[in-house]
Amino acid sequence: GFMGRGIANQIINSVPGMELVAIANRNVAKAQRAYNEAGIENVQTVNNVAQLEDTIRSKNYAITDDALLVCQAEGIDALIEVTGAIEFGAQVVMEAIAHHKHVILMNAELDGTIGCILKVYADKAGVILSACDGDQPGVEMNLYRFVQSIGLKPLVCGNIKGLQDPYRNPTTQAGFAQRWGQNPCMVTSFADGTKISFEQAIVANATGMKVAQRGMLGYDFTGHVDEMTSMYDIDQLQALGGIVDYVVGAKPGPGVFVFATHDDPKQRHYLNLYKLGEGPLYSFYTPYHLCHFEVPLSVARAVLFGDRVLSPIAGPIVEVVTTAKIDLKAGEVLDGIGEYMTYGQCENAPVVQAQRLLPMGLAEGCRLKRDLPKDTVLTYDDVELPLHRLCDELRQQQDAMFSSRVPLSVG
Repeated sequence: GFMGRGIANQIINSVPGMELVAIANRNVAKAQRAYNEAGIENVQTVNNVAQLEDTIRSKNYAITDDALLVCQAEGIDALIEVTGAIEFGAQVVMEAIAHHKHVILMNAELDGTIGCILKVYADKAGVILSACDGDQPGVEMNLYRFVQSIGLKPLVCGNIKGLQDPYRNPTTQAGFAQRWGQNPCMVTSFADGTKISFEQAIVANATGMKVAQRGMLGYDFTGHVDEMTSMYDIDQLQALGGIVDYVVGAKPGPGVFVFATHDDPKQRHYLNLYKLGEGPLYSFYTPYHLCHFEVPLSVARAVLFGDRVLSPIAGPIVEVVTTAKIDLKAGEVLDGIGEYMTYGQCENAPVVQAQRLLPMGLAEGCRLKRDLPKDTVLTYDDVELPLHRLCDELRQQQDAMFSSRVPLSVG
């Protein structure tokens, strides 16, 4: 896809010491295109592990429509998963972990659905499973760590958006997608709030932060992000242990921000001197996110230093729940993320568990048992799950391990 081609070009032409030895895509022509656009012509199609390993040893480049091959082959240190798909991504990540490969996720959807249990498997195998630099969650996490490192306490991790409309769909977003050469469904997931919900959920799961309300606060504000510090109730932030949030329209965008506090009055005096204001919240921001440009850095962090950009600290803190974009009818089968029928919203994990809310990452392919009006948040009791999905099995393991806090063997 669009982002995968960008990553391929970046590694091949701008990252000395890192080799992109293979690309897997369910449509092998797209893998070929990624190499060709990066200036690589000597590409070989492989159909089994032996062919792939021979190609790597001969210093050539391989393409395949079987992603499991790149998980199994020797001579590969790490995989970058860039699909945004849940079931397919789960299969690839589990196979990669089983063969002791580090995995860098540019797939917040997978991470926000079953990332906690995937990390359990990765830790047991002694490999790194991490989100990536460049995408907003990774940029937020790097900023969060910086703010902590200078002695402040982060209380808001935020994402700056230009648009939020839960009723957008691939038809309304077709023009934008065509202009930038992107997938209309992916573009829709940005516009309807699903993508940012997954992004902020994985930041919450990596920091322990919560959401102030279902869907986040999501202010509309056209001024500078520095001016937003007075909009938050610091007592509420402290009580919640910090929150993840977003703003629509603020400058500078599309970037990220962290609002933090400091308990030491002497240090608050210095912060005021350094033009961060009188507090109690101080604004730090990164005015851009450079997506595919930074992703190779995440690979290097994992392989060379055993370092994660972002991963869950334990079980889910915030989840993304399925919400009806239109009136839904009994018997219909739900379409996918960024399509016509549903959008995702953040909710605190204890509420999700108590109300049996349906995770957005599991919604595709579910059959509705009853009519549901627009904007209803779906529950497990509203749907029949598809049979024999790995993502459902892993989700059950995750719920069993973390909702009850009872240790679970994942041998």
